Amino acid sequence: MIQGKNAIVTGSTSGIGLGIAESLAQAGANVMINGFGDAGAIEAGRARLEREHGVTVRYSPADMTEPDEIAGMVEATREAFGSVDVLVNNAGIQHVASVETFPPEKWDAIIAINLSSAFHGIRAVIPGMKERGFGRIINVASAHALVASPYKSAYVAAKHGVAGLTKTVALEVAEEGITVNAIAPGYVLTPLVEEQIPKTAEARGISEDEVRRDVLLAAQPTKRFVTVEQIGELAVYLCGEGAASITGTVLPMDGGWTAQ
Repeated sequence: MIQGKNAIVTGSTSGIGLGIAESLAQAGANVMINGFGDAGAIEAGRARLEREHGVTVRYSPADMTEPDEIAGMVEATREAFGSVDVLVNNAGIQHVASVETFPPEKWDAIIAINLSSAFHGIRAVIPGMKERGFGRIINVASAHALVASPYKSAYVAAKHGVAGLTKTVALEVAEEGITVNAIAPGYVLTPLVEEQIPKTAEARGISEDEVRRDVLLAAQPTKRFVTVEQIGELAVYLCGEGAASITGTVLPMDGGWTAQ
């Protein structure tokens, strides 16, 4: 079902987004990747995806805080591939602080990148998906779309907003051959998280294994990280015909975190 389809994955130069882009490319989709980082590393990653999976991969540097740039990325994808069949809204940032000390500019940036960018991307792709009678929109939310944690007011608010946006758009396009779903991961072992483990161990005077189990995975009953490959496989499944009746859902992939 996904072979020959065309996808955009925002925030996909590393971490979860790159894992999803890899899974989509492996399943035969052409992919527009997006994000910030070292230009040489991004180009090497783009070329590797093309070479290893035999699909076309392009890169957009669109800034997810700028609606015009998001629309431009969608148009560039149409020009490169002919259509946008799959949109994965993954771009996100985080800041941790108590609400009374939370910098307003950080609030604005998190809402813009984690929530508003999804709205702008969806708004741009829906007309073409309606014309073709097919579309798959996947919003990468978080367990924090379903439960809260202290000191993450902007992130939790944005991810709860992503859940509401997912449900609303799904209802609007339910008869158009378009599905809209959100994946809600728990803690994922990305390179960014891996870098934090030895620093946290040193700061707390505990072992790296204790950091993993008793700090990072304290809320996850499985005591195992979600992997980017698992998230990518779920994204591919949601793009297929077998998932055509799954829409408007927020699917936890959190090791049992939100079952508690």
